[in-house]
Amino acid sequence: MTLQSISRRNFLKQAGLYTAVGAISPSLLAAPKPLYSFACSAITWNGNDKQAIQDISSLGLTGIQIRANSYKEYKDKVDELKALLTQHKLQLAMFSSGNVDIDPAVEKSQLEMHVNHARFVKALGGHAIQLTNSSRPKDRQPTTEQLKRYAQLLNEVGKRAADEGIQAVYHNHMHQLGETPQEVDIILQNTNPKYIKFLLDIAHYWQGGGDPAKAARDYKSILHTLHIKDVKRPNPNHTDDPKSYQFVELGQGNMDLPAFFSTLNDIKFKGWAVIELDSVPDPSRTALQCNKISKEYLQSKVGAQF
Repeated sequence: MTLQSISRRNFLKQAGLYTAVGAISPSLLAAPKPLYSFACSAITWNGNDKQAIQDISSLGLTGIQIRANSYKEYKDKVDELKALLTQHKLQLAMFSSGNVDIDPAVEKSQLEMHVNHARFVKALGGHAIQLTNSSRPKDRQPTTEQLKRYAQLLNEVGKRAADEGIQAVYHNHMHQLGETPQEVDIILQNTNPKYIKFLLDIAHYWQGGGDPAKAARDYKSILHTLHIKDVKRPNPNHTDDPKSYQFVELGQGNMDLPAFFSTLNDIKFKGWAVIELDSVPDPSRTALQCNKISKEYLQSKVGAQF
């Protein structure tokens, strides 16, 4: 049989690029091989890092993001965790280091915590820590002064992390300073790009009213890492509230993910794209099953190879 006689669908099957999820976008078939790599966040496993490491490895991924709970468990036995990652052929793509809050009363303790985390990450062979916050006012929008103070504190943490050989990154997030695109921009305009890079969470950014593809282009010079997840709006469990939302597996929500991945190729993004799902949206599925759905979506719709 000649190639010309093979239907497009059969050709994709024979090439191993067609799955039950659907056909790859034609524009992505001709796209160059991505410069970035896929990882997966352990957050979906709700603290069971050993199972997360095993499951993420079984998906054929090469990187993992772990959370600060792992520091509590392994800070005195780093070699054990490092050996576990090596056994399962996983690199530490990112470490969730926790909050940088603007309350002066916790500034010193926070700095100490993040420095300890940076040392932990370096011992594990990692290169970066993720920073968030819980400083958003409950009853109003944050002021520009609050956003600038947060940026200044990020810079300070970033300097301390750099002293340990670790890059600090800011993670945009709903219900935090940096919920909207305007807030994110103020924060990033007031951080030092030497010490703070950007972890763009595309689902949080979209839910906050932004266009993730535009953000990737606008901040490409400091774009370090991505969190890749989808959003369903309204939340199926709260359809009476049009503003409600639920993070879901890739392809199960309302985001235009193929357009975003096309943008990554355009800007030649080279970092980690971390598949992340904060929690299992359907109790009948396991964390592994949820992330397998996301992986299969990436294979079929984005042309990802693992």
